[in-house]
Amino acid sequence: MQYPNALIAGSKIAVCAFSSGVAEAFQPRLALALAQIEALGFKLVLDPNLKYNHQHVSAPKEIRASQLMQYLLDDSIDAIMPPWGGEFAMELLDLLDYDKLAAAKPKWIIGFSDVSTLQIALSTRLGWASMHTANLMQLVPNQQDDVTQAFYHAITLGKGECFSQTPSNYFEKKHSNIIENPETPYNLTEWTNWQTLNWPNKTVSGRLIGGCLDTIVFTLDSPYFDLAHFCESYQQDGVILYIENAELSPTAWLRALLMLKFRGHLSRINALLIGRHAAAIADKQLDFYQALKQAEIHIPIMFDMDIGHQAPNLTLINGALCEITPELELKQTLI
Repeated sequence: MQYPNALIAGSKIAVCAFSSGVAEAFQPRLALALAQIEALGFKLVLDPNLKYNHQHVSAPKEIRASQLMQYLLDDSIDAIMPPWGGEFAMELLDLLDYDKLAAAKPKWIIGFSDVSTLQIALSTRLGWASMHTANLMQLVPNQQDDVTQAFYHAITLGKGECFSQTPSNYFEKKHSNIIENPETPYNLTEWTNWQTLNWPNKTVSGRLIGGCLDTIVFTLDSPYFDLAHFCESYQQDGVILYIENAELSPTAWLRALLMLKFRGHLSRINALLIGRHAAAIADKQLDFYQALKQAEIHIPIMFDMDIGHQAPNLTLINGALCEITPELELKQTLI
């Protein structure tokens, strides 16, 4: 893997809305998040389309792709942080020039949700490590929980270094109203309980790769998410796949798991990590746990983790070597 440089005071971060932009009602929150990043000593470059949002995107796909390519090829830029995810990052994947990008300096792509659509493409196709973690719009000064604070440590690490994380104490089931109260942190009211299936009483390890299943299920087995090739490339270390679910119903979730199984991907990985489900259960005949059991997956599984749309979010580095102890501590090494 190619690890981008550690971020230090003076590092330049491009805030690029390559999926959704930020509508006017959310811009006070955006201002707080940008000020928080600047307070850390980072220099910001703002996408001209950052504060526009129409039909789920900040601009037509050609404009978004051109702006993103500009930042990806600019070797003075150290990281790209979208404000948040969205719906249509996928539109950009075949508009990027990967031959030119292969000669550019790797940059951290930071965030989650639709951000992972781009992260996986760059991590699996170019070998750039990327950082699946809280989105920019969540990083306001009042966000002081330990899991989010771990992000600020992770961005200071360089190749060869490592860091560890453990489960949060509480998670957010009902989002705070950030329009009425832009400064509000997570509404952490629910007890966190990571659970396991088929988990051995020993350390499980492998290279991390993953993201939002709602989007990456549509790029899987394409040139933008060749999981089989990624697993083959890291056969010696093994691979740990992590996924999270924003909107899939339990029935759609089960179909997605079976698709992963039928295509042979679950037999290629050492473990499957699953975030908490943010989607509501409309059909009471089947819940997410029942769907997981019904898929009959016979590899180590950890679920209800701090990954995805029910904050807080672990910082998971695509490409990093991850070791998970029986005590549920995740140690990631940037090698």
